[in-house]
Amino acid sequence: MKLATYRNGRPDGCLMVVSRDLASAVDVSALAPDLLHAIQGWERLAPQLQQISDALNEGCATGAIVFEPARCMAPLPRTFQWCDASAFLNHGRLMERAFNTAPIPDFESVPVMYQGAADDFLGPHDAVPLPDEALGIDFEGEFGVIVGSVAMGTPPSRALEAVRLLVQLNDWSLRALGPREMKSGFGFLQAKPSTSFAPVAITPDELGDAWRDGRVHLDLEVEWNGQAFGHPNGGEMNFGFGELIAHAARTRRLSAGTVIGSGTVSNVSRDAGSACIAERRVIEIIDHGEPRTAFMRFGDRVRMRARASGGELPFGIIEQQVVCAGVPGA
Repeated sequence: MKLATYRNGRPDGCLMVVSRDLASAVDVSALAPDLLHAIQGWERLAPQLQQISDALNEGCATGAIVFEPARCMAPLPRTFQWCDASAFLNHGRLMERAFNTAPIPDFESVPVMYQGAADDFLGPHDAVPLPDEALGIDFEGEFGVIVGSVAMGTPPSRALEAVRLLVQLNDWSLRALGPREMKSGFGFLQAKPSTSFAPVAITPDELGDAWRDGRVHLDLEVEWNGQAFGHPNGGEMNFGFGELIAHAARTRRLSAGTVIGSGTVSNVSRDAGSACIAERRVIEIIDHGEPRTAFMRFGDRVRMRARASGGELPFGIIEQQVVCAGVPGA
């Protein structure tokens, strides 16, 4: 089952069921007005939504229309909690070198995670307004999960039972602000603007064998201004989503609708390229003694898509342009 959210003038949008080929959709707001309501009532609503999805895929759904990704908000436009990890240790080790920070204690045994802003997620084709090019504008291609309620202390072996939907996302970063915030001991705030999401959230069964061990085993293709930048595979996560969910729930309950991110998809093989600029810059420092790739400028575009073995794009495409944000009072 695939779900999306159309704009309707309201903060949480209108819930849509989308066909497997992303060609058609049905408005299901009479059943669940938005995705958060659907997640909160998943046990009751999922079977009904699945029936509509089955009919849509068979070409016999009432009210089917052409699916238009340009009308999409983030599948879950806002929620109660967004926690992002750094589950690809290759990326984490490279970032330590980039920021000249001391190794994180227990990095290989305890997931690293920060709590970001969950009140203003961006849609797949929204412009990305940012205040200053000098802040080091960077994209970060990731995968994530949306969970139902998770009890405090749930072990990794049970945590995957809470996964309701899988998502593909771009966790924007402002690299010039990251080092100070990391050294403060309080974590990211200004360095992490609003996160963007691909148009559809999908149930794990949509990926077949590409969803296993709590990991999305798909290449994440990244293009910057029309040029290929990387295609790392999500299967190389050192911590699976079961471990990430359990880590977030160690000392608190997770409410239905919590989003957990994988962190930047990163592979050890250089052939895979990168899913963020900072990682490429660190590799350039290692190889050449200095970075050669600049960060993004206003007007730049980024395109991200996860590709299945048959060529399908299960989550659709993120394609966005960075623009200069208007500053009140300026």
